[in-house]
Amino acid sequence: MDMVGDRRSEKDHPSERSRFLVCGLGSLGQYCAMVLNEFGVPVSAMTTPLPTSWESPLLPALLDDLVIGDCRQPEALENVIHDCRAVLLVTSDERVNVEAAFAIRLLNPTVRLVVRSAKQNLNALLSQSLGNFVAFEATQLPAPAFAIAALASEVRGFINLGEHLLRVVKVPIGADHRWRDVRLLHELNTSTRRLLSHIPKSQSLPTEFHQWEADARVQTGDLIAYIEVTGLADLAATVTPTPRPDSRVKHLWRKRRQLLSNGYLRQTLLAFWHATAQQQTKRVAIVVGSTMLSLLVCGTVIFKLTQPGLGWLKAFYTAGVMLLGSYDTVFGILNPQDSIPLWMRLMNLSYMMAGTASIAVLYALLTETLLAAKFQLPKKRPPIPQQDHVVLIGLGRVGRRVATFLQQIKQPLVGVSNQAVDPTLLPQMPLVVNELTSTLSKVNLATAKSVVIATDDEMTNLELGLMVHAANPHCALVIRTFDTRFSASIDRLLPYAKVLCAYDLAAEAFVAAAFGENVLNLMRLNEQTVLVTEYTIAPDDHLQGQLLAEVAYGYGAVPILHQRSTQASGRLMPSDDTRLEAGDRLVILATSNSLQQIERGERLPRQWQVCIDKALSKDALFDGATTIARISGCSINTARDWMQQLPCLMPFPLYKQQAQRLVRELSKAQVLAHLVPK
Repeated sequence: MDMVGDRRSEKDHPSERSRFLVCGLGSLGQYCAMVLNEFGVPVSAMTTPLPTSWESPLLPALLDDLVIGDCRQPEALENVIHDCRAVLLVTSDERVNVEAAFAIRLLNPTVRLVVRSAKQNLNALLSQSLGNFVAFEATQLPAPAFAIAALASEVRGFINLGEHLLRVVKVPIGADHRWRDVRLLHELNTSTRRLLSHIPKSQSLPTEFHQWEADARVQTGDLIAYIEVTGLADLAATVTPTPRPDSRVKHLWRKRRQLLSNGYLRQTLLAFWHATAQQQTKRVAIVVGSTMLSLLVCGTVIFKLTQPGLGWLKAFYTAGVMLLGSYDTVFGILNPQDSIPLWMRLMNLSYMMAGTASIAVLYALLTETLLAAKFQLPKKRPPIPQQDHVVLIGLGRVGRRVATFLQQIKQPLVGVSNQAVDPTLLPQMPLVVNELTSTLSKVNLATAKSVVIATDDEMTNLELGLMVHAANPHCALVIRTFDTRFSASIDRLLPYAKVLCAYDLAAEAFVAAAFGENVLNLMRLNEQTVLVTEYTIAPDDHLQGQLLAEVAYGYGAVPILHQRSTQASGRLMPSDDTRLEAGDRLVILATSNSLQQIERGERLPRQWQVCIDKALSKDALFDGATTIARISGCSINTARDWMQQLPCLMPFPLYKQQAQRLVRELSKAQVLAHLVPK
């Protein structure tokens, strides 16, 4: 479709036009303008001064209007703001963006405001005060994509939907994989999993979702991407059933045997010891306390056995006094008239020395704790991991977000910065502060899993990327860039690296938000940006009344959560047969192209029909009609009429995977059918 032709047709019909205004033509603003242009909507821009360089030489010609002026001045805004549907305030100055938001809201009370701002508390307050307002930080928004790329694993992203946690996985099918030569692709779709893409061996990457054959068999060498539910408390409860009351005694007995067998106690102690690896002070306190307790118990037993006249309490008291170094008191308790054996004098001496040393250590630990609490002295950071860790170079806004994400998923990492870092910043992260080019030898680079280079200087990122690859060509390499052309150059120069353009990733989220959608997250899959987008179905929305199958296959999206307005919680991986109603909440995975199609209401054509051949029983006539109405969306009476005219060709066309599912479900209902291309 010719985008220029579409834009001209919109200009010929002013009533149908809806302008989008981009304020600020830095790198992010230019990317936003280019993405908006792909949606085929009128785009205007306001900036001061005029950019000295363009991300695309064609961009000035694609803009409907280019205004040189200050977006905070009402005089500059009056001529362009009244017919705007949304304004993207994406200058590099947060104060300018906020001031412009106030000025625009006074001129146009209903226009949607998409603002670049990192001040979360202020953003929440502005959203309540201004209304129809959303704010993002361009440098922080793509941070999860950088962190996931650093994992160098099968996981491609995590999606947090309140009480639900989902993950996107891309897995190669090896010779020992459980799906190999066993599962058909459509069988991978379950109540907790949805197939996203299937890439047969040596074939190119798909450009959209659902580009896979439902009846194809999983084979060695395939790449399978899917999204699945993980970490749900209610799912865990169903997996681990509660013991019946009559079996509780047996259950407790099994637990006791488990504690006494298989080295369970030893494993527990080792696990506790490893858990304190980053807290050396706690380890010292445990060792000293255990030693004193052992000496106290041993001394009590020895005194009781060698001095039968002593009671257990006096024996315990005697051992304790020995540890405190009170010689006279000890032997006064025994019998001062008797000669003291040499072994007891040696025991007393050793107890005195051990007790004095232990008390000194405990006093030192107590003093350190009190001083740290009083003066807030920085605690020592953990040591640098030895292997399978992530090296994070650059601890700006993006770097800190990446580090936080990696720590949340328990990924060992070490941070590298060329500037002093606040001791309270990520205190559990090992840190090396030095000139960046001279720190690579200090972070165990040879055994690292991956390296993320996320400084604010593209040339420094490139230099460090070359140095990292020379030192360890086997580790995964992630490089942050800001310019598309520079990114393409690095891609050609470093084909082994994952080059992520921060503004390119963020622009798609800003634009999606400009159309009124709530962008929850973004990730990279099959070299494309995938947006996790939330819709609330309005009464006049063209999505109202559609089946989820039509949304999925017609727009190339993947519904992952559906919730009725009357329900307290949503349903994950909803059925294709669900029909959308006004007030419904829908969360989908979609590419930028899919969002464009949804915005314009342009569904892909249905190109398959189902020929119903034969019903094998009378009950099959009824069950078949119910199945047809449920999956195709036609009325039950229409479906019954078709079942009374067998064999017949359903005049109602369907999408291919929708039609294939209908044939499979009809087969279960003892109705024979097959597909026919339209």
